[in-house]
Amino acid sequence: MKSTTNLGLSLFVLFCSCLLYIYVGYFLPRTSFYTLLSCWIGLFGASYYLINYSSFSFKQLAVIAIGFRLLLIAEIPNLSQDFYRFIWDGRMLLNGFNPYLYTPKNLIEQGTATVHHAQKLVEGMGTLNASHYTNYPPFSQLCYFIAALFGSKSIVTSVVVMRLQIILADIGILYFGKKILEQLRLPINNSFLYLLNPFVIIELTGNLHFEAVMAFFLVLSLYFLLKNLWVLAAVILGISISVKLLTLLFLPVFTLYFVRNLFHKKDWFVTNKNDILKYSSFCFIVIGTNILLFAPFLSPQFIANFSKTISLWFQNFEFNASIYYIVRWVGYQVVGWNIIAKAGKILPLIAILIIGILSLARKNYNPNTLLESMLFCITAYLLLSTTIHPWYLSIPLTLSCFTKFKYIWVWSLTIILSYFAYSNPEFKENLWLVSIEYSIVILFFIYELSKKNPTLVKLKQD
Repeated sequence: MKSTTNLGLSLFVLFCSCLLYIYVGYFLPRTSFYTLLSCWIGLFGASYYLINYSSFSFKQLAVIAIGFRLLLIAEIPNLSQDFYRFIWDGRMLLNGFNPYLYTPKNLIEQGTATVHHAQKLVEGMGTLNASHYTNYPPFSQLCYFIAALFGSKSIVTSVVVMRLQIILADIGILYFGKKILEQLRLPINNSFLYLLNPFVIIELTGNLHFEAVMAFFLVLSLYFLLKNLWVLAAVILGISISVKLLTLLFLPVFTLYFVRNLFHKKDWFVTNKNDILKYSSFCFIVIGTNILLFAPFLSPQFIANFSKTISLWFQNFEFNASIYYIVRWVGYQVVGWNIIAKAGKILPLIAILIIGILSLARKNYNPNTLLESMLFCITAYLLLSTTIHPWYLSIPLTLSCFTKFKYIWVWSLTIILSYFAYSNPEFKENLWLVSIEYSIVILFFIYELSKKNPTLVKLKQD
């Protein structure tokens, strides 16, 4: 029987967590970096306690995780401006316009913006966002459209509808994630490294980033794949890609999962013919699903606008990077200027090479190894990227729950240091803080690699 003292402390930690989530969600401006940092550390400490030492069962922790999200149901995000663009895109669709063909700034300047609260939305999303074409794929646009359908004239209603979609996605991750953990014979409480993670609750539920929806479809796809329902898994993975394009990079990792004897020397084609056909069909269905979802928006102008916007992330924007910042520094020493235009083209190619090696050099026909390879692939991609916003960690954090590696949980804690940039009018990063962020993560990763059975927490089974 669990002690009354432990129950009392668990309830106290739960109560303090609720207060902190309400304060961060409704009252704390993102310019107050040190207050945000203190609350962030406090919430992570509370999360660690709730997962490891509280008297709550799995079902109770699940209810608590959902409850934390519901506390933020009517919050207008104060740590991110992106939701204004989501509302804009949704209302553009509702009014019959293709959001990929117009920039908010141009429509405002021309006086042809037809969406409700047009000026307020443009001011909210900021000049940089408003001056570019949208880069959010079709399924994300569908989510924004649903929000516009219910809240075409109310920002608060739109926010609530979008938040409910994200909460439903997290409930789906809870349900199917538990089934995957049981199949892999891992502790089911692993799922709370995502579900009770303050980063997830604040950045996704609070700030309305739809990476939660992308993560849900990825988890659902993995569930069907492990059940050998690979056609359904392919369709669902295609939908995940059409939420945010990030999960597209996992396609090569599935090669050996389908073609186990790829390097069989004798009678190579005869041995692998059926498996190669199955893997090719899997990729075809994934890509075909995206083509179908993009089809309503396709036009030469769309292709030009979307390609241009995507390229900006690799060759123009830079934020909270790791390896790229080292490359940039070397560039300044050698040529005297920022080499992002070249580095932004070369670093993704290195990431693709690493993904290819991880796809073919590991025993990915084993589900546990497959999930580890997926985690390592996306880690390599992020470490080589020029821009790492906090919510980019959602997919690797989700995958880490299905592995023995928990360095992404540590990264989800340290990434709050990137918020220092918002505390000054020049939006200038503190590279010492960026160095601390990545040094801690890399050192913990090295520590985990050196251990046979690394673990961050003593995850309990009910």
